[in-house]
Amino acid sequence: MQNQNSESAAAGLLAGIGAFLIWGLAPLYFNLLGGISAPEILSHRSVWSFVLAMVMLAALGKLADFRSTLSSGKKMATLLLSTLLIGSNWLVFIWAITNQHILDASLGYYINPLLSVLLGVLFLGERLRPLQWLAVAIAAVGIGYELWQFGRVPLIALYLALTFGFYGLVRKRAPVDSLTGLAVETLYMLPLAVGFLLWTDSPTSNLLTNTWQLNSLLLLAGPITLTPLLLFNIAARRLNLSTVGFLQYLGPTLMLLLATFYYGEPLSESKLITFAIVWFALLLYSVDALAQRRQRRQLRKTAG
Repeated sequence: MQNQNSESAAAGLLAGIGAFLIWGLAPLYFNLLGGISAPEILSHRSVWSFVLAMVMLAALGKLADFRSTLSSGKKMATLLLSTLLIGSNWLVFIWAITNQHILDASLGYYINPLLSVLLGVLFLGERLRPLQWLAVAIAAVGIGYELWQFGRVPLIALYLALTFGFYGLVRKRAPVDSLTGLAVETLYMLPLAVGFLLWTDSPTSNLLTNTWQLNSLLLLAGPITLTPLLLFNIAARRLNLSTVGFLQYLGPTLMLLLATFYYGEPLSESKLITFAIVWFALLLYSVDALAQRRQRRQLRKTAG
């Protein structure tokens, strides 16, 4: 039994690393589509993610779950809200990546874990420990510093953090598995996506006139969307929450490194200070999570 648990944890760890590696390296993919507008990339991402999700649901024998979800008014209403959140999140993320704002996107996904904790307090009645409150407050100081330094709110970072945080909150209230939920969300996006591709005068919207290399990149949007999500769900089922929490910082860290060392985005002293404040907040939060995990383990040993 112990060997099975360790093998399960190892598989979960590999799946988690794989998910956050793909998310962190996603700017490399989207920048290959740099000549295409963000709405057009989002449209292709929606279409091919839907097609792949339906193929996978059929292969896994889950089409009945999909049909059952379609017949539930409550689930469909909840998933409509989650679609608006994740669709706008994808759009802003793609725009940020293709317009040299990868650092802003990275900051948004550093802020997101702490924002999710705060949303849990506000909407789910969860309680924060003192060190967690301190971490959230310090992250707020980092955002405040950015506002004071530049005279502007870091809109891209905050929008990505807010929409992804609220997306997680809404999906928590929808008792639908991740693949079925994503299939419904992309189904909602499908009419707009197809309509945009038919309406736009962009030459790349017509697959029949594109090169096979470009079409291959556009179709790759489906696996780029679904693969990390499925790997993340494997990790979430097999690993402790604190371990998943540590792993999720891999994504924005890779984005930060790509932005600075590969794409040459300037990491100014003031922006570095903002990142440092948020990193310190995440360090406090992680230390608290590890301490609580150790305490729970000791309690289980004592009870045993």
